Amino acid sequence: MTAADEQAPKILDVPIGLDASGMRREFDSLGTVEVPADRYWGAQTQRSLEHFNIGNDRMPKEVYHAYGYVKKAAAVINTRAGRLPAWKGELIQRVCDEVISGALDEEFPLYVFQTGSGTQSNMNVNEVISNRCIQLVGGTLGSQEPVHPNDHVNMGQSSNDTFPTAMHIAAYQMATEKTIPALRRLRDATERHQKRWADVVKIGRTHLEDAVPLTVGQEWSGYTGALDDAIAEVEHATRGLLRLAMGGTAVGTGLNAPAGFGEEVAAEIASMTGALFVTAANKFTAQGTLDAMVRAHGGLKAAAVTLFKIANDLRWLGSGPRTGIHELIFPSNEPGSSIMPGKVNPTQAEAMLMVAIQVIASDVAVTMGNFELNAFRPVLINNYLHSALIMADMCDHFRRYMVEGAKLNEAKLTENIERSVMMVTALAPVIGYDKAAAISYYAIDHDVTLKQAALAKGVSEELFDKVVVPIALTRPGSADVPSGPGKA
Repeated sequence: MTAADEQAPKILDVPIGLDASGMRREFDSLGTVEVPADRYWGAQTQRSLEHFNIGNDRMPKEVYHAYGYVKKAAAVINTRAGRLPAWKGELIQRVCDEVISGALDEEFPLYVFQTGSGTQSNMNVNEVISNRCIQLVGGTLGSQEPVHPNDHVNMGQSSNDTFPTAMHIAAYQMATEKTIPALRRLRDATERHQKRWADVVKIGRTHLEDAVPLTVGQEWSGYTGALDDAIAEVEHATRGLLRLAMGGTAVGTGLNAPAGFGEEVAAEIASMTGALFVTAANKFTAQGTLDAMVRAHGGLKAAAVTLFKIANDLRWLGSGPRTGIHELIFPSNEPGSSIMPGKVNPTQAEAMLMVAIQVIASDVAVTMGNFELNAFRPVLINNYLHSALIMADMCDHFRRYMVEGAKLNEAKLTENIERSVMMVTALAPVIGYDKAAAISYYAIDHDVTLKQAALAKGVSEELFDKVVVPIALTRPGSADVPSGPGKA
């Protein structure tokens, strides 16, 4: 009897859940295992729970949602080709939709630190789908009939090609749906300040010391440009996740997968998700390495470096309120001290710094390889999804609770301009470097303004007022400035 000839049972309308207590007996190739009777998982899931009860790190639910797409796409292709009877393929697809939606999340309890190939998570999915299908046809849970976890749900597949495929789907969706949009929203917020403060002059700093002036808008344009570059890098690295290992089965040869299976499943996953997933041209690369995932996380690391710099700059620029730089004023979100009344801290910047540190540290974990099949997959996808999620959340919090509410302390900016010494740089091409340096040292030693020092050193007031124009110094070439030493 062919798959198409198999008699279709009645499909029941049974809600998710098992009204049972105690234990039931499940089996796998090693024998029988007692499993909680109110759970859909089977023997291999239970073995993993007992053998790998390590810490509190559970396999991210995004991996299982992605697995729902993998199993559904495979069922569609297997049904279309007649390898699965229509009713069975459609039933598997129905349960896969429950997996994708998160309705079965409680049935995926496994720990991150398990088999390095992700086999136990793959079998967790297979067993849950199998038993849920059996429930929907009124069968006996644990019988593996009429829907078998390996023969039907896992048809044409292995953990070695499905787990990296699910990794890519989960990571790509996280990056494109959460991380990149959050980075863009932060970037747009910095651009709004860039435009708002385009003509507000301030004193720049190099080596933590006073430097020549620029506008606040120019300063913030640096943040906007850095975020543009970071977003471009994350987008570029994320595109590498569109190539899927599906169809390579155990080692990349495609053994036990029908011809064209990888291409067809990838096309189906692309149709389901709306992303441009394709089969990897070289399955030995796709399964023997995790380089695409490593590069994708590298993009997150690069963005973390950018975010660290911006957050640290803002933290310093807002320091004070009386004895710090205090050029920026940030929203007072919460009290900053249990002992010092009235103290408010730059907590969003500090949280961003910690997130950046965590992402940078996680990059080490994802770079470790192994012999032939890379067997550190669970820890890699866990770190990637964690990095991508905390970066997305942190960008939105940093933007909403710090950046968007930032204001200028214009009195402080004006005071800094008036007391600045390094604007003497504009005089150097006119009177010579040495004379300009003497003016600078005089101003510092005598605690006078730059103009007072310049006049004391023989520079005419007319020349000083023409050359040392703060806003003009932020746009070199825009002012009519005399040139050549000795023109004072």
